[in-house]
Amino acid sequence: MTTSKNKVVIFLGPPGAGKGTQAERLAHEQHLVKISTGDILRDHVERGTELGQQAGPLMKAGKLVPDDLLMALIRDRLASMDSVRVIFDGFPRTTAQAQELDMLLEELGAPISAVPLLEVPDDLLISRIVERGRTSGRDDDTEAVARERQNVYREQTRPLIDYYAARGHLKTVDGVGTMDDVYSRILSTLN
Repeated sequence: MTTSKNKVVIFLGPPGAGKGTQAERLAHEQHLVKISTGDILRDHVERGTELGQQAGPLMKAGKLVPDDLLMALIRDRLASMDSVRVIFDGFPRTTAQAQELDMLLEELGAPISAVPLLEVPDDLLISRIVERGRTSGRDDDTEAVARERQNVYREQTRPLIDYYAARGHLKTVDGVGTMDDVYSRILSTLN
């Protein structure tokens, strides 16, 4: 049963497009929970959990973590909520994940509200990621890993654009400009 309290936003775009920054702001202003599989996985790696030990080497190489591990994390997180008011940042990354997420959201009565796609040129993406690595100390934000992530995105994640466009959810957003400019563009796609 769908409730009007539910709201599901899925941010799409390549690594470095600003999804995390924009999702954080939108979550705060619209009282949504930001679900970043990257943050969840890094937490597991840092804590040395079994999942973290499996995911750590894959993440360090710029590879995707297997779907079954991610879906278990997502199912657990959503099932614990009274109403599903979430922003997904960095998930789903494949059409198979999107299909599984659709089934889970249908079970929970929480349809997708919108899928903003942040578009940013490759050269700018790489420089953003490398700079983020310098300032945050994230050891997976090197130029080599950033380029590998772009390749993985193009090969495996870009089909999601067609998937969500075919369902009428996709909203293309120019991801170049100040944070406020990009945020304003995102809000206009959600209204």
